[in-house]
Amino acid sequence: MVLSVSERTFIQEVLESPVPVLVNFEAPWCSLCRIIHPLLLQFQNQCSDEIKLVGVNADQNFKLSNTYRLTSLPTLLLIEKGIVKQRLEGFRSRDDLRLALEAIKLTYTSHEKIDIPGVRSQESGVTESGVRSHQVRSHRVRS
Repeated sequence: MVLSVSERTFIQEVLESPVPVLVNFEAPWCSLCRIIHPLLLQFQNQCSDEIKLVGVNADQNFKLSNTYRLTSLPTLLLIEKGIVKQRLEGFRSRDDLRLALEAIKLTYTSHEKIDIPGVRSQESGVTESGVRSHQVRSHRVRS
């Protein structure tokens, strides 16, 4: 089960987390959010020691939605030490997300950083699968 985080618990659970956190911004009405949920659960089972997965209901946490400038749902943010390291949005399919999650998993579950074709490591771009993936260097947000 994915830990549900709110504006009240976001700082402690995400920004101050000792491990990187993948934040899934979703909403109950979002059909794509429901479609990708099993992939996120699988990701959580495979990476639970290295990466924490949390969910945020974007409708109920409007301040967080505005803070992170959400333009579509689902949007996933990889946050490490309070800094947004990667932003995933614009999925066209489950496979798009699966490939992006695999890249994150390989990066954070090995001792070396691995260069994966199609996933840019230091700049905004689009992966080969079409998922918009943004690397953000120094975006620290405190609520």
